[in-house]
Amino acid sequence: MVGSLLLRGMLVGLVAGLLAFGFAKVFGEPQVDRAIAFEEAQAQAAGEAPEPELVSRSTQAGLGLLTGILVYGASIGGLFALTFAYVQGRVSSLGPRGTAALLALAGFVTIILLPQIKYPANPPSVGNPDTIQARTELFFIMLVVSIATATASVGLARRLLARHGVWNAWIAAVGAYVAVMAVAQYALPPINEVPEKFSAVVLWNFRASSLGIQVVLWAAIGLLFGVVAERKLADRRDGRSLRAATTARSVR
Repeated sequence: MVGSLLLRGMLVGLVAGLLAFGFAKVFGEPQVDRAIAFEEAQAQAAGEAPEPELVSRSTQAGLGLLTGILVYGASIGGLFALTFAYVQGRVSSLGPRGTAALLALAGFVTIILLPQIKYPANPPSVGNPDTIQARTELFFIMLVVSIATATASVGLARRLLARHGVWNAWIAAVGAYVAVMAVAQYALPPINEVPEKFSAVVLWNFRASSLGIQVVLWAAIGLLFGVVAERKLADRRDGRSLRAATTARSVR
C-alpha cells in the first residue's frame, strides 16, 4: 500500500513539476535575465572581464531548469506520499482529498513560506559570494526549526484533542507554532546584501515568482494526490469488500 502511494506521489510530483516549470518560464526567468543584465553592466562599469560561461543561459533556462524542477517535484511528491500514508486517519478524520490539501498547505507554510519570510530567495548579482556558506547555514537552521516546531505542534494538538476538542486543540497548536517561529525570526540575524542600485521592482518580482513556483508545485501536489489517493483507497476498500463477500458465500 505504502509503495503504491509512493509511486503515485512521485508521478504527481512530476506533473506538478511540469506546471511549476511553465510558471517559472513565464514569470521567473525574465527576472533572472534582468538580474544578469544588471550584473554584467556593473562588471563592465568596473572594468572587469566577463566570467566564462560554463553552461549557456539557454540551457540553464531550458533543459537545466526543467530537469531541476522535475527532480525536485518527484522528490517532494514521494516525501508527501509517505507523510500522507502516516497521517491519514491518525491526525484528523478528513478524507483523502481533505488530508492531502491540508498536508500540502502545512508543508508549504512550514518548509517554504516561513523560512523564506526571514531569508527570501535572491536573484543573480544579489548576495556576497563570501557569505554564501553562512547564509545557507542560517536558512537551514530556520528550516529545521520550522519543521521541528511544526512536528511538536502536531503532537501537542493530539495530546489536547481528547480533553479540549478539535478546534481548541488545533488553535493551541497553531498558536504555539506561530509563537516559536516569531521568536526564531527575531533571534536569527538578518541578511541584507542587495546592491544599492539594484532594481527594487526586479527584486520584488523575482521573490514573488520564486514563491509562486512553490505555490503552484505544492497546490498541484495537494490537489492531484488527493484524487489519486482517494481512488487507490476506494479500490482497496472495494477489494476487501469483495473478498469478504466471497469468503462469506464460501462459508455458507
